[in-house]
Amino acid sequence: MIPEQNKTAEKMTSVKAAWNKAPAGPKKDAALKHYKAAETAHTAKDDALTNKELDAATAKLS
Repeated sequence: MIPEQNKTAEKMTSVKAAWNKAPAGPKKDAALKHYKAAETAHTAKDDALTNKELDAATAKLS
């Protein structure tokens, strides 16, 4: 993996951990939609979209 891909993978792990700790509710549900979109983008090797969706998931959890 190139460094950017490692960084994206680490960000995914971090966002997933934050999501797991979040209380149930509409914010967590909205964040999950963005996280799943990030997973799809990551599978397609689209780091830009992955990071965009991870940022959106993080914002929803805040």
